[in-house]
Amino acid sequence: MPTFRTVEVTEILAERQGLQRVRVEGAPVGDRAYCLTELTGTVAVGDRVVVNTTAVELGLGTGGWHVVHWNLSHDTVQHPGPDHIMKLRYTSLQFDAGTDELAHPDLPETLDGTVVVATMVHSQLAAVAAVLKHLEPDLRVGYVMTDGAALPIALSDLVADLRTRGLIDVTVTTGHAFGGDLEAVSVPSGLLLARHVGDADILIAGMGPGVVGTGTRYGTTAVEVAPILDAADALGGEPVLCIRASSGDHRDRHLGISHHTRTVLDLLGCRPWVPAGSMDSEGGAARRLEVDAPDTVALLAELGLAVTTMGRLPEQDRLFFDTAGAVAAVALRLRAMRQPRSVDRLDT
Repeated sequence: MPTFRTVEVTEILAERQGLQRVRVEGAPVGDRAYCLTELTGTVAVGDRVVVNTTAVELGLGTGGWHVVHWNLSHDTVQHPGPDHIMKLRYTSLQFDAGTDELAHPDLPETLDGTVVVATMVHSQLAAVAAVLKHLEPDLRVGYVMTDGAALPIALSDLVADLRTRGLIDVTVTTGHAFGGDLEAVSVPSGLLLARHVGDADILIAGMGPGVVGTGTRYGTTAVEVAPILDAADALGGEPVLCIRASSGDHRDRHLGISHHTRTVLDLLGCRPWVPAGSMDSEGGAARRLEVDAPDTVALLAELGLAVTTMGRLPEQDRLFFDTAGAVAAVALRLRAMRQPRSVDRLDT
């Protein structure tokens, strides 16, 4: 059961499209909350609001933020949507997010050789995007965010930072994730929208912040990488696996190549591309490319990007960030080699 408490907003800490961060008074643990304005409207100092305090009271990895569920100062909140496609369906916060599939019914049904990099955790996005833009500044990079972790893209400080710096050019939110430049019902249509409507040259697809894992083989949202890569392949794209590897994780299952990476490879129907040398003793299903990648850790520092993985700074886990940077170099080499691919479909 969730825990809800009524508190008072005492300070507006920060605001951007879709998100307010506020200080509150009256919660037994913690004094910070965020408000997803697309769902509940905005709040102001002095407002009495109902907040969900469950994660903070359980000590979970939310960064110590409660979530504003409702503003008691509002009698009504109304944000008419563009059509009839609901996200967060059958919950008290369901809303008409719309979908760009309806806006573009004649969307091409092939990626035509477009490279798709599937990430396993959100922090890989920074390394991949930074290296892509460092090596090809005029490249248009699209980010397709799944609903495998956080649902509101507005919650990602990393995405906001990458957009501000021009390292991501277009975003698409898929499934129950919401708030992207484009909205999609599914990952396959999200990939197609990013390519053909967002005009992205290379796509990065993966969950937002908040990967869930149980320590078991299949009990992690990271297994979504397998259907992402298979969808990219089926649509005529070039699938690239962003390997999760670590030199700084204290858990044996994530040291070196993470066990989640091995699990994804076992679930795949396609053969994704990876950097040569990254998985020499395993991952027989993967195809390898020799690449030269920049010093990703130094590049992130030069850009002033504040990014961590499981609380570790780039210099504390070089293998994690350098591997993701090498994956970006693979993506660029594949793009240079790219030939349009046909997609065979059965008549139905």
